[in-house]
Amino acid sequence: MSQFRPKYVTFDCHGTLINFQMAEAARDLYGSILDEARMTEFIKNFAAYRLDEIMGAWKPYAEVVHNSLERSCKRNNVVFRDEDARMVYERVPTWGPHPDVPAGLAKVAKEIPLVILSNAMNDQIPSNVAKLGAPFHAVYTAEQAQAYKPRFQAFEYMFDMLGCGPEDILHCSSSFRYDLMSAHDLGIRNKVWVNRGHEPANPYYGYVEISDISGLPGVVGL
Repeated sequence: MSQFRPKYVTFDCHGTLINFQMAEAARDLYGSILDEARMTEFIKNFAAYRLDEIMGAWKPYAEVVHNSLERSCKRNNVVFRDEDARMVYERVPTWGPHPDVPAGLAKVAKEIPLVILSNAMNDQIPSNVAKLGAPFHAVYTAEQAQAYKPRFQAFEYMFDMLGCGPEDILHCSSSFRYDLMSAHDLGIRNKVWVNRGHEPANPYYGYVEISDISGLPGVVGL
């Protein structure tokens, strides 16, 4: 892997590069009415329902947030309000990077084009990307692809737009369920798992593990 110089380094954005603060948003809404055990369960449910909501036909991310929050409230006997879902959705473009991200990205960007493939909306992602501190060759969204990761259609859209194949890229993500499992199945052999603590290791899927983006330059021999 250290000798592989891809045509592009491709990234998941929210969670991997951007500090994705859905759990914090849920705590702000419900932390005063749920004890710690129930709050932890609510956050777990909210994450699971968000994944479930994106597995079918594409729909706006505001609907994904609305539906998953409503289902989590129902499951946990919490009153759901439409304005709470809007608040969570509207926070997304305000979030910035993990501290390790800008310097690590900037070093790689000097030598290899960087690309984002994000489960994002076209009108929200520019605000997040502007905070990353490095130039990107391209930013592709689920809205453009009309499919969310982990659906293959999202990755295939990226390949088509870049004019490359799975053998040409190094894909970098903190999530197996959203990215690295699909990447494996699509034949992306060169993968980096950024261990942000979201999910346990799963060596079956074949990757280089780094603790944060500061380790990425070393993976590509920089």
